[in-house]
Amino acid sequence: MKQQNEKSPHILNASSNLLGICFIVLTSLKLLDKSRNTIIDEITVIAIILFMASCILSFLSIRSTSSNKKSELLERIADFIFLGGLSLLFITTILFSLDLIQ
Repeated sequence: MKQQNEKSPHILNASSNLLGICFIVLTSLKLLDKSRNTIIDEITVIAIILFMASCILSFLSIRSTSSNKKSELLERIADFIFLGGLSLLFITTILFSLDLIQ
């Protein structure tokens, strides 16, 4: 029998950690006054939104006691949103390391 919410705690943990990293990146760009010259801050804001949505959905999946199907649906959506945020950060890292983002 499949354990309910087996991925949700892991998604919540990873999403919240990456959310914190995105906030650090955004804050450092603002403090260094580099946000006007790059699109990194816009991409980081989108990643923040995705990771925050993933955190909320995985938390709701953990707390959901009404039905197993609802919990699985919330977990699956949180998983896809987390993957989207992670992919966005990966693409940003590749573009930044290859100096394609000015």
